[in-house]
Amino acid sequence: MTELDRKLQAGALLGRRVESDRLVLADAVLGQALDGSRPLTHGERAALQASPLTLRRLRHLAQSRRAQGQAGAWRGSRGLLRAADSGAGLTLLRTDDGMWRLHFVDAGGALSVIVQLDPQAAGAAGLLAARPAIAVRDGGGAVVLEGRLDADGECEGPWPFAALPAAHFQQHGARFEVIPGMQPIT
Repeated sequence: MTELDRKLQAGALLGRRVESDRLVLADAVLGQALDGSRPLTHGERAALQASPLTLRRLRHLAQSRRAQGQAGAWRGSRGLLRAADSGAGLTLLRTDDGMWRLHFVDAGGALSVIVQLDPQAAGAAGLLAARPAIAVRDGGGAVVLEGRLDADGECEGPWPFAALPAAHFQQHGARFEVIPGMQPIT
């Protein structure tokens, strides 16, 4: 499907009118679908497709998020430990919005953590140019890593905990966040 075909299809879906249409999904549900933290259920997808008003709201929310990302309004990114324990060591985690990757590297017996900005993510160019101070926190609020992004969009440091990354994150809610400086996401 070409870009023109996608635009025509989107215009046809968004332009139709349905008698007594109303918003069938809350902004919170649409926001979670946009950031990938919770996929829509089958029923929610069907309701979304049947409601042009809700489709237009989803489009508006997506455009607002893109504009915020381009304007340098990044406030933080969250992620979850999703993989089941296979016995192999944890080597990579991603934030739900796809903006950041956490790599865990064994360098000569010492474990290191590297946070890496995805250069293709919305708003990444502005962040890379600003090279902000960032912090990575686990689900309990403990600092995993803090520092300033380098020219490659990375920040590296030693793994600060006794437990291995998979066990540590599991013990702390299986969550983490990458935030500017040391201010929590609100």
